Amino acid sequence: MGEREAREAGFEPTVVGRPAGTAITDTSAENTSAENTSTEDTSAENTSAENTSTEDTSAEDTSAAVREFVARDVDLVLFVGGDGTAGDVAETLADLDASVPMLGVPAGVKVYSSVFAVDPRAAGRIAATFESVERAEVNDIDEDDYREGEVHTELRAVATVPVAEQRQASKQLAGGTVETLADGFADEIDPGTTYVLGPGSTVGAIKEALGFDGSPLGVDVWRDGEVLARDAAESDILDAFGDRNVIVVSPIGGQGFIFGRGNQQISPAVVRECEVEVVASRRKLDETGILRVDTGDEELDDQLRGWMRVRVGRFETRLVEVV
Repeated sequence: MGEREAREAGFEPTVVGRPAGTAITDTSAENTSAENTSTEDTSAENTSAENTSTEDTSAEDTSAAVREFVARDVDLVLFVGGDGTAGDVAETLADLDASVPMLGVPAGVKVYSSVFAVDPRAAGRIAATFESVERAEVNDIDEDDYREGEVHTELRAVATVPVAEQRQASKQLAGGTVETLADGFADEIDPGTTYVLGPGSTVGAIKEALGFDGSPLGVDVWRDGEVLARDAAESDILDAFGDRNVIVVSPIGGQGFIFGRGNQQISPAVVRECEVEVVASRRKLDETGILRVDTGDEELDDQLRGWMRVRVGRFETRLVEVV
């Protein structure tokens, strides 16, 4: 797939496999492995459109290609397609226990996963320049529901992808988004770290994932499976601090405030001693658009302003401006 286009663009692709009945366009040893050699006529006229295979390809063809790529120690699996292809690629890489990252060029009807670049040009730039990787979700939709006009997504796999702002955000629309976020957060808890967990339903889901019933409108402090302070005041929070401290807050819907509204216990003195992690559902961020701070300390507010990563899924983050 793509062999003819690659040659027309001036490249000499290595052909790693063919569906049955497909003619070979290049018979050089380096371009066709022995086990994938076709018995069809290999003359130049046999490369015309009427001699290409009429047989459908399948997920196994995608999987076979990915296995060949991994065997050749590629730096990136760059594929073209939609969520179905993304799932096939991710599942094959997982079966191989391969650490090679993947990146999709969006070309399918269903593109709900965050493993895709926003467009083909962006995919090329990311492939040529990425320096680090992260984890991202591969989502797919129920096709029967989709044909009826309803979109219900589900998590199919978690993949390693290049870190890049020009990757599209996940479009997971299922009601379990906050629960997925909370489970992902709980899976990445750092032993020995003190977590200052703010009010609200999103952070409340994290508290539940950590195994305790937190105060819905208050601030709780947690470390290594123990609730150090429930519905804590500023002094309780400061007294509970350890060597590393992380504040976890979610913006107020419709307003975007992460500090200064509804969580005054998290004072400037507390914030200055902590790292800050913001969590939010995609819907809340879409409705809010920006984040705001009003700690009562103008110098601290200025330090907090700028672009901040907000956790929106099991592994995904989105850049949002704090104004």
